[in-house]
Amino acid sequence: MRNLQARYTRDRLILLVVIVGTILAALPLTLVLGYALVNGFSSLNWDFFTKGPKPPGELGGGMAPAIVGTLVITGVGLLMATPFGIGAGILLAEYPDNKLNPTLRLLSDTLNGMPAILKGLLAYVLVVKAQGSFSGFSGALAMAFIMIPIIAKTTESVLKLVPWNIREAGLALGLPRWRVILSLVLPAARAGVVTGLLLATARAAGEAAPLIFTAFGNTLLTLNLSQPMDALPLRLYAYAISPYEDWHRQAWAAAVVLLGLIVLTSLLARWVTRGR
Repeated sequence: MRNLQARYTRDRLILLVVIVGTILAALPLTLVLGYALVNGFSSLNWDFFTKGPKPPGELGGGMAPAIVGTLVITGVGLLMATPFGIGAGILLAEYPDNKLNPTLRLLSDTLNGMPAILKGLLAYVLVVKAQGSFSGFSGALAMAFIMIPIIAKTTESVLKLVPWNIREAGLALGLPRWRVILSLVLPAARAGVVTGLLLATARAAGEAAPLIFTAFGNTLLTLNLSQPMDALPLRLYAYAISPYEDWHRQAWAAAVVLLGLIVLTSLLARWVTRGR
């Protein structure tokens, strides 16, 4: 009886430690988010979403070029990263004995652990230095470098969860291995793959460091990927270190919009996987 009572006591103690630890971990995040929301929501207005930045020292303006640039750069980066990330995940999960897998896994883990600013420098060397100018395309390439290892890891994990019976059924019908993967295995893991794409997008959308060396920023609205292009993380960083109070106010608003985009993407990922 005493042994049972001691187990209950230890269980309650461990539960209390877990609860306290969770509260201590969540408290700083809650304070930061709350402070950003309080300061940012009060600065949101119609001009913020429809107008470009004003010259230094002038009040008003908005971040329409940065919002559009974020969507364009992140979208193009996702288009570039998707085939490579999913292809790498398929190779790692479906062909575990392939000779390329050790090297591919090493590259994926290295790229995933590499600081985002180094991925921006890599895109700078490959595109900006070669072209002689900053561009939205180089920023999208930097975003792709961030997304590829996340997509590859997620795709590999969800493909391994697909029952082997599905593969056996396709092979028993005489289908080639590649057709079984594309027609049976990938559709069965569709929800997980889409989740990986959305999470990779949310991860890359908030990065400012890679864009400093690539997209560089632009106060004018442009959809030309060969020209410098603005983005919310870039504009937020530039305004946050400025000496102007009005720019600080708009930086908080940009933080709220960027946070909203990331949360919306995460919620969309959860909705896609709901019940699947």
